[in-house]
Amino acid sequence: RHDLGRDKFVEEVGKWKDEKGGKILGQLEELGASLDWSKDQFTMSPQFQKAVNSAFIKLMDGGLIYRGEQLVNWSPELRSAISDMEVTHVDVGERTHFDVPGYDKPVQFGVMVDIAYKVVGSDKELVVSTTRPETMLGDTGVAVHPGDERYKQFHGAKVWHPFRQCEIPVVVDEHVDPEMGTGVVKITPAHDVNDWEVGQRHGLQVLSVMDEGGHMVGECNKFVGMHRFMAREAVCEELEQLGLFRGEQEHSMVVPVCGRTGDVVEPMLKPQWFMNTSKVAEMACTAVTDKDLVLDPEEYKAHWLQFLGEGKQRDWCVSRQIWWGHQVPAYSCTAPGGGQCWVAAA
Repeated sequence: RHDLGRDKFVEEVGKWKDEKGGKILGQLEELGASLDWSKDQFTMSPQFQKAVNSAFIKLMDGGLIYRGEQLVNWSPELRSAISDMEVTHVDVGERTHFDVPGYDKPVQFGVMVDIAYKVVGSDKELVVSTTRPETMLGDTGVAVHPGDERYKQFHGAKVWHPFRQCEIPVVVDEHVDPEMGTGVVKITPAHDVNDWEVGQRHGLQVLSVMDEGGHMVGECNKFVGMHRFMAREAVCEELEQLGLFRGEQEHSMVVPVCGRTGDVVEPMLKPQWFMNTSKVAEMACTAVTDKDLVLDPEEYKAHWLQFLGEGKQRDWCVSRQIWWGHQVPAYSCTAPGGGQCWVAAA
């Protein structure tokens, strides 16, 4: 695909559509599908392109679509953001191995690893537990619960990052569950949704350590260029050599899997286009409450209101990096003084 370039790729897929599209419709007709064949439409048709552009421009002009840098569901195999609906959450109750696209051997899940961070200016250490040890390369803090008496003495302290050779802070946050693991949590704002929120509350550095293909980059030192799951093993081996590996144990977990490819999804910080859902959710709740929209069966009304209630919804990422799709009708404009803005137009 990248060898061809976008324009040539779209041209080739168009040829495939012209060759196969009619056959697929013919097969549906032979199967007896009762459809209005006069209304056949193609997703990439000029009419649909006009509808997509019109809707995007209207929503952007109305302040409902905006561009921002946030964590998204990222598929390294697709090299694209995907929606929440395209993520399958797989429950893993014990040590399990998955085949992952783009990696040549099964990857282990269902294991919690304990890692020691040495407290600066002390002979003590704080042990964090994680199912994704490769992400420690992007840790910019560790957190403890304010009411956990075990760690009162470490409030405001610093710990030493063994790979980046720098100090990172110990922060106090009620997000931490004192009963989970050791009660000390590593904070990787650029690669975990909860960590992002903790990082924002405490002003922690945001450090991305993976590229779009799932390889380690940035301040990963000797791990730069490694596939994320190769780095997972290598980080544990290096920690063992440094005397900072504190063991592992089976741990139930949920693995986010891309519904299209079977790839393991990575939360990744990317500049994307988002739709503000707060107003839309409010309108949807009002429609059901005022009975302008009636749900059948009635019992789903409670689920509807709970899912779309105040503070429950997240803004939707509407960007995709796939080439066979409608391009966002937005353009970056730079003023003579260097200021930048985005304009939607078609």
